[in-house]
Amino acid sequence: MDLLAPIAGVIALCGAADAIGGPYALGAARLIVGAVFLGVVTDAMLLGHWYLVQPGLGREPIKELVAAVTFVWPLEVVLWLVPTGMVDVLDRSIDDGYDGLLGWTWVVSAITTVALALIARRALREPYYSAVMATTGLLYLAILTAFGTDVLARAVLSA
Repeated sequence: MDLLAPIAGVIALCGAADAIGGPYALGAARLIVGAVFLGVVTDAMLLGHWYLVQPGLGREPIKELVAAVTFVWPLEVVLWLVPTGMVDVLDRSIDDGYDGLLGWTWVVSAITTVALALIARRALREPYYSAVMATTGLLYLAILTAFGTDVLARAVLSA
């Protein structure tokens, strides 16, 4: 029963992939991986808040979610680099309307997202309560940069 919502989500995203244009498989993969990527980052940050009010909880669940961010991140980035993708924006084959600035903003967002996840992972090694507070703050920032990684690419390439 727990898988009903994710299965329905994948079906909906596969249906939406037909409407976004371009190669169907690439569009579907970008939508599904993007949803997982943004979902994992958001879930990790929300779980971090739970630790702030229940400091005695075991850290394994948040460690798993932060590890999942670092696992899904390369898939997200590679799918946006596949032509027609962000490589075309970076080499100016596709004009982003801002003289290449949006392409480089995407690169910075992508790199910063994984850097924040790796730092959060490292912070969770510390035994102190402040480590979870730091992780939650880092994951707040990671939501912003993950959003830039996914949505900025989607916006630039849809124009």
